[in-house]
Amino acid sequence: MLIIWRVPKTIQWIVKLFIIYLCIFTAFRIATVICFKPSSTNVADLAPSFLLGLKYDLRWIAIILLPIAVLSLVPQLSPFKTEWGKKIWTAYLGLISLLVLFFFGADFGQFAYINARLNADALIFAEDPRESLQMVWQSYPVVWILLGLLGTVIMMTWMFRKMHVDVTKKNISLHKFTYRRRWHAAALLLLLWFIYGFFTLKPLNFLRAFNLNDEFKSNLALNPLQNFFTTLRFRNPDHNTKAKAYYNDIVRFLQLQKNNHFNNGYRRLIHPGSKAFESEPNVILVLCESFSMYKSSMSGNPLNSTPYFNQMCHDGIFFERCFSPTFGTARGIFATITGIPDVQLSKFSTRNQESINQRTIINDFDGYEKYYFIGGRTRFNNFKGLIANINNLQVYEEGSYKAEKLNVWGISDKNLFLEANAVLAKKEKPFFAIIQTADNHRPFNIPEEDKDFVSTTIIPQKLLKYGFESLEEYHAFAYSDYCIKKFIEAAKKTTYFENTIFIFTGDHGVEGNAKAIYPEAWTEKRLSEEHVPLLFYAPALLAPQKRTEAVSQIDILPTVAGMIQQPYINSTLGRDLLDPDKKENAAFIIYHAAGWIGIVNDDYFYRKNIRINKEELTPVRDNLPIITLQKQDSIKKHLSQLTSAIYESARWMLLNNKNK
Repeated sequence: MLIIWRVPKTIQWIVKLFIIYLCIFTAFRIATVICFKPSSTNVADLAPSFLLGLKYDLRWIAIILLPIAVLSLVPQLSPFKTEWGKKIWTAYLGLISLLVLFFFGADFGQFAYINARLNADALIFAEDPRESLQMVWQSYPVVWILLGLLGTVIMMTWMFRKMHVDVTKKNISLHKFTYRRRWHAAALLLLLWFIYGFFTLKPLNFLRAFNLNDEFKSNLALNPLQNFFTTLRFRNPDHNTKAKAYYNDIVRFLQLQKNNHFNNGYRRLIHPGSKAFESEPNVILVLCESFSMYKSSMSGNPLNSTPYFNQMCHDGIFFERCFSPTFGTARGIFATITGIPDVQLSKFSTRNQESINQRTIINDFDGYEKYYFIGGRTRFNNFKGLIANINNLQVYEEGSYKAEKLNVWGISDKNLFLEANAVLAKKEKPFFAIIQTADNHRPFNIPEEDKDFVSTTIIPQKLLKYGFESLEEYHAFAYSDYCIKKFIEAAKKTTYFENTIFIFTGDHGVEGNAKAIYPEAWTEKRLSEEHVPLLFYAPALLAPQKRTEAVSQIDILPTVAGMIQQPYINSTLGRDLLDPDKKENAAFIIYHAAGWIGIVNDDYFYRKNIRINKEELTPVRDNLPIITLQKQDSIKKHLSQLTSAIYESARWMLLNNKNK
């Protein structure tokens, strides 16, 4: 039919290419449904997502094919005019296909990891190419993945060439007809219509997907190309915050003076309390990689991965309901050191020059020497820029140690602890030290030298039931406990131990199956990503306590500062957890990619979406009394207000809480 109507060969080829790409895009969307569809969602309910997704796919296929249609307006640049033209356009399609397959593959990995489409956060890997490439190389079968990708692209390129040959053969008797530009004009108009938005009155944009008002349906409609390139604009802090409108809510939450005014900010001078130690205790803050509470012995997990740390928790002040504000090492470290949840949507605040300069309570520890120990490089995630806010900090990183490098993350955690202990044991002045671990992370290496580490064999079904994806992951988690044991045993032999407050927490948790341990919210609402242990351990100084209230990572520094016989200035959202006058228990949570913000308190997890009109209230304790709809609405209203107040205040602080 195309030949009868004398459609130019270039346009015939574009039509065939269009169909091929449409099949590829649709196949990936179907695969997303097969692999990631929530059990509560019916396939029939996904029709609007597929219809809207088709419009997004038509846009990006049109963008891919538009250069061929535009340049072929000049006959000499047509893929059918010269052999050179055929090779150039076939190579172009091969490269584009490689890019498309890469995006879809990365998107699948992202969806499997955090239940969200690929977005501009992925650029963090490009910003740290050395660590990113080494981690991927050491963790995955890169050679086989590349061979598979290359083979697929070669096959597609061969298919493009074959279609080119087929079109040429079918039109061999018509090669002399006039070059009909009207067909090219029609093709261009159609492609431009697809780019604008097929059968849409307004230009098709990213936010249209969120009108579906369901997280999975919205993500299903978007394709990774649309999501990635749209979220690029969210990589800078937004100066238009609503912090002033919520200032009175924060005044009540932080218990600031009622006559405070927004122009005065959030600064409050806090004097030592009656329980502050006059001994100028040392402080060691240990930030443990991926230290998920539900995977640990402290949660009651029968796999008993952290028996030593569990015993330490009986001898210290242990908070069993601590939450990081979000997932990600850089965001967790930022929140801990600054006291501000990293609410920047598509770029870590450690990577943003507008927000990296932050005040920290650590600088109020007068007379203390400050140390930072990391097994790898501080350049990763720009930790170097973040810790530069700590005055007179002495940094130990890759290249500073005697131990040999274990993997991409530097020396092993055990050697990191022991070398840090050797440094601190020689100090005569009080010190504040941060130790950041990394081994509980892919590639999950355990040094051969640690022969006394006992590996346990557990069947896969049991591992999955209690939250572990593999035996390697379980062993890495148990190795963290082994390293902490080695550290504390070594520290007990030093003179500094008796007068030191050790603080252990996770930089973040890991999403997974926590149904055997905790209520539904941990798994279905992904609280397992943020739930981490928090332990203040100082057997000679602190009486043991087990605390069950909801607390946050951002509360750590104000709490330890309250133990020191020095005044300090707090200008952020963190609170002293041991202050007897502290009122409401709450921890702020944000899922950046999905757009959820919320509050965990002692009884409920409330969250709402900043992109879709949806809010949820889920119990976080079993056997809560049934409440009336009126009471439920009252709780939602209060937690919604507090959620927005913390979110907007944190956005303001990212730009205004400067280290001066």
